[in-house]
Amino acid sequence: MTKILIVAEVKNGEIKKNTLELISFAKSEGFESDTVLLGTGVSVLADTLAGQGAGTVYLGDDKSLEIYNTEQYTALVSDAIHQSGATQIWLTSSEFGRDLTPRIAARQSTGALSDVTRLEFNGDEITAYRPCMATKAVQKCKFSKDSLRVISIRSGIFPADNSAPSSANTVSLSIPSGHSQIEVREVQVEESNEVELNEASIIVSAGRGVGGTEGCEFVRPLATELGAAFGASRAVCDAGWLPHKHQVGQTGTMVNPDFYFAMGISGAIQHLAGMSGSKVIVAVNKDPEAPIFKVADYGIVGDLFKAIPVLREEVGKRKE
Repeated sequence: MTKILIVAEVKNGEIKKNTLELISFAKSEGFESDTVLLGTGVSVLADTLAGQGAGTVYLGDDKSLEIYNTEQYTALVSDAIHQSGATQIWLTSSEFGRDLTPRIAARQSTGALSDVTRLEFNGDEITAYRPCMATKAVQKCKFSKDSLRVISIRSGIFPADNSAPSSANTVSLSIPSGHSQIEVREVQVEESNEVELNEASIIVSAGRGVGGTEGCEFVRPLATELGAAFGASRAVCDAGWLPHKHQVGQTGTMVNPDFYFAMGISGAIQHLAGMSGSKVIVAVNKDPEAPIFKVADYGIVGDLFKAIPVLREEVGKRKE
């Protein structure tokens, strides 16, 4: 029987959206899923996971877990695997998940798949798809039937339900101590007021049509006024107009916000693959044949430098 154990990711005292996506997806497929929740002061988040659909929450809440430590986290997840009898381990395909995934697989003497963008199930068989060769091809991968499956999954692939918290069934994990050879001396955090792409309910993205760095800065205030994340197409990031952390698409961040504003984006297939799950898509482009209009709910064929001031004016009116 399929039993999924999802490793929760916590940031700034909240469960990250990509974790909620995984729990919601497991529930929608009819699978029983448990979660591992690790950190300092995280006990209060267990009810959020239960409300989302998690069965048992394996909890490691200790001062020693305030800063992520690969050895400790691997040991605790391995303990949860043993206690839960899980057949699949799901992690987020973030810096956290990418570090932990191979460690867990090695500890369990099994293989792992990272950056998965699609999953198919046939009984106990699972088929995973992930891009390769700079997204020029997609790998179709299968696990051995009797093996433990360790998988990291990209964010923005599945929708996340907005469920109310409920009382969690928790199991406390024993905190390992004294065996780590790693000592964290300092943690440097990049300070930013920007909304993260994979956490945003609204995203405003700039494409090649903005013309350059100045064009990007012309678009940015619309994102600020909407309380939105600021994204970009691959062409914009490759040209150096914006850092790659803003890139939306199959080779960047895959997203599924409530609203997606595509400004000057033609709609290359890699970009569409990364944002077409958005609930409402608004596109502005000079080219009436641009592929972006095939997925857009609302489209403006015209100059974005004329359209954006009008949009900003309307946003201001709604705020008033």
